Amino acid sequence: MTTTAPALSALSVADRLARTLADPRAVWPGGPPDGSRSWPQSLAGGASGIALLHIERARTGHGDWDTAHTWLAAAAHGEVSAAANANLYFGAPALAFITHRAADASSRYLRALERLDEATLTVTRTRLAAAHLRIDRAERPPMEEFDLIRGLTGLGAYHLSRHPHHKITHDVLAYLVRLTEPLPDPAGLPPWWMHVAPSGAPSAGYPQGHGNFGLSHGIGSALSVLSLALLRGLAVPGMVGAIERICAWTDQWRQGDETGPWWPGLISMEQAADGRIHPDLRPRASWCYGVSGTARAQQLAGLALRDPSRVQAAENAILATLRDPLQLDKLPEVGLCHGTAGLLHTAWRMAAETGNTEITAELPHLAGCLITALNQNGHDPELLDGVTGAALALHTLGTGSAPAPHWDTFLALA
Repeated sequence: MTTTAPALSALSVADRLARTLADPRAVWPGGPPDGSRSWPQSLAGGASGIALLHIERARTGHGDWDTAHTWLAAAAHGEVSAAANANLYFGAPALAFITHRAADASSRYLRALERLDEATLTVTRTRLAAAHLRIDRAERPPMEEFDLIRGLTGLGAYHLSRHPHHKITHDVLAYLVRLTEPLPDPAGLPPWWMHVAPSGAPSAGYPQGHGNFGLSHGIGSALSVLSLALLRGLAVPGMVGAIERICAWTDQWRQGDETGPWWPGLISMEQAADGRIHPDLRPRASWCYGVSGTARAQQLAGLALRDPSRVQAAENAILATLRDPLQLDKLPEVGLCHGTAGLLHTAWRMAAETGNTEITAELPHLAGCLITALNQNGHDPELLDGVTGAALALHTLGTGSAPAPHWDTFLALA
């Protein structure tokens, strides 16, 4: 275990935050706030997300299983959805994801995991059938078909972690390959170009849809999951070609230079026709749309394709961001999705992957910025945008470890 002063400070703050999140009644004295994002089975904002923190702490010997079990029970309270709204971040798949991490260390959860697995398999098969019919019709994909949060990439990330050699994992990977195969299009748009706005719904502002690079709702998560599968020896026919097609598109739109490249979060039809991205459209360095996510996807792709120049470009991108005060100032939030915790954890994951000491050297400063922000009042307790995600990032930095099954699988980072 890492014992440097910055690591000990990060772990101390993570411990303190975890204590404030130990009792559901103290976290939500009047019960969870209204809205599906805070329903117990929501990974982003509900009890499932907070359970993940306590499971990870218990698995690594820094927390107790009683607390983890309390939050697991809270997460599973009430009717669990396996309907059309179920996905990696909600319902049976979300509960399966956190229960898998608990069952890895405690046999008491194996029976529950089996039931959740069956529900998740059914959800995935239904979604795959609909997706293949859409491709057969040569139609553009809706966002919720393939994105990480609501779609098949997220379900694929779960299956790749839970049972990599299961037929369902092969089937999702095969779908992701097919997602990248060209559709009839005189404009030459990629087959993952969506016919909707970034909100996921049709909009007059995006009459011809958009192309999305991000890890949360775009092709970045598919690039990560396909690359992770290839790195783990789980190639399906056409996988290398699929990764190369995504990389060719992201290369086309890569901005900056070799010392500090960056990628847009999304592009409109007007931008695609114009062939350029204005520098003012550079996204902030968040996980969801910015370099926190896109650089990790590029690093994984480079490793999977055995392309050291792509790996170097990805690591240069994250390093340039970590050294740029202007970019860091654009992340006032603390969370994993939009904030500093997402950049901190992605940078840690990238440095740990290849032993990049330059990235590692920048982490104490960024952790200090996150800790300073956390000392301010008014943060949401949730996983994706709040204190729970920040605590997980600091815990991982402090322990220097994120053992498999990885907690950050739900971010398509591992």
